[in-house]
Amino acid sequence: MSSLDISAASSMRRDETIEVAVLLAFAGGYIDAYSWIIHGVMANAQTANLVLLWVHGMMGNWEKALNFVPPILAFAIGVVIATWLRRTAGARASAIGTLIEILLLVLIGVLHNRLPDLAGTLGLSCVAAIQAAVFTKVEGVVYSTVMITGNMRQAIEGLFAAASGARPPGTLRRSGIFMAVCATFGFGAAVGAFATETIPDLALGIPVIALLIVLLHCEARHLEAQT
Repeated sequence: MSSLDISAASSMRRDETIEVAVLLAFAGGYIDAYSWIIHGVMANAQTANLVLLWVHGMMGNWEKALNFVPPILAFAIGVVIATWLRRTAGARASAIGTLIEILLLVLIGVLHNRLPDLAGTLGLSCVAAIQAAVFTKVEGVVYSTVMITGNMRQAIEGLFAAASGARPPGTLRRSGIFMAVCATFGFGAAVGAFATETIPDLALGIPVIALLIVLLHCEARHLEAQT
């Protein structure tokens, strides 16, 4: 590895590393599967919620259609919270945002049998929004940990650029990162579906563990700066 590569790696934000990206993607896929199985709505994919809202609405089934309104509103609230964190907390926004996600998931998990569907849906969509709005880049490139459409597009574009010979430096690496994020998201959804069906009362403990690792990873930089 060249001295330039070493310098770039050491200066990279800890919340933009590949390790953080795949952990967050795993949690994102897991929570979406859990939300769909338990509540019948998507925590992350607000496009799906909006489409289903209007599909059911145009079919005259407004009672079912309105079930998709709370997660959309909760997602909006989560984005506002994340935006406020970025403005007020600066570099520590990722750690604080992750801590809020963990606390919300623990609360939902503990009160799983007592919370109405609405409360659980609101909490999960808020978690997804905070994650989406706080963690926006991996190695300096924009991506998403709560949906894969954009990641898949960038992975395919990079592969096409490499195959056609128009390959800027780092193209294959970035494509590999995006493919890894997509695959981990899918793996998280598979694990989430299995855990939700087999251990529903404890299922949210798994993404909490992933987010705890992310939190420790983000805080490591802050602790290094203090020493």
